[in-house]
Amino acid sequence: MSPAPKDLTSDERRERRRVRREKQREDNILRAAKMHRVRLKMESEGLPPPPDLQKAVFVGCSGWRYWKWRDSFYASVPQPNWFAHYASVFDTVEINASFYSWPTIANVRAWRRQPGGKGVVYTVKVCELITHVKKFKGTKTLIRDFGIIADILGEQMGCFLFQLPPSYRYTKARLAAIVSQLDPKRRNALEFRNKSWWNEEVYRALRNAGIIFCSCSGPRLPDELVRTADEVYVRLHGPQRWYHHNYSDEELLKWASRIRGSGAKRAWIYFNNDYDAHAPDNAKTLHRMLAPFRPKRSAPRPG
Repeated sequence: MSPAPKDLTSDERRERRRVRREKQREDNILRAAKMHRVRLKMESEGLPPPPDLQKAVFVGCSGWRYWKWRDSFYASVPQPNWFAHYASVFDTVEINASFYSWPTIANVRAWRRQPGGKGVVYTVKVCELITHVKKFKGTKTLIRDFGIIADILGEQMGCFLFQLPPSYRYTKARLAAIVSQLDPKRRNALEFRNKSWWNEEVYRALRNAGIIFCSCSGPRLPDELVRTADEVYVRLHGPQRWYHHNYSDEELLKWASRIRGSGAKRAWIYFNNDYDAHAPDNAKTLHRMLAPFRPKRSAPRPG
């Protein structure tokens, strides 16, 4: 019998996580191959046109199944009803599990069937096989394969979020590789974790391609809203410490003002400060500040 996690040393727990992650990455390659075959079949049968979303602002959390929320956001809510409760408060959620584990077709269909989630719009974080393992080297087919998630979700599909690692610095070649591989039919957002990507060449390339620059509230990153498309995308992790920060009303008002003044036709905002259960309350507060959302119209611009 294997020892319980609490009986393991820190080195043993670290090794267990490493083995689990290696297995997960091996499985991702197999799952991607299966989705490729499904994508070819779906394309041969004809794909529906992407639906037009009516709402102008979507505010939610980066994930919804957090045990640390059970005594606050999910207080008195049985665990099987957690998603239904989440969906009664928010109309969008960012799926983070898809970053670690390439979703199966069954997974995606299950998202549509989740209790209480009929009107929930999903933003899907793209698998690390593309962004962290291969780092956009020869991944155009993988990106197209992952893209059929949008066709399955239909009117419940929001954005595809491509998150790059902090070590991934800006170069012209990397920028060109990313832009050339993204499918313009999809709503694509790029989240960089290295501040070298906050520059005019990146903004110009993304504007020309209609790709959304993800503005990121996080340590050692520029504290600003960047708009490169008709829509803006914001992830709030915490300005001083990843995932723990509790945003004050003053901080949220600043983001609300930036979003309103951006000129974007639609805004996507997700709170990833989930460790201490601040995300739901912060998201509800910002949503109230943005209602009704009537942005000023202007040309795409950074800042």
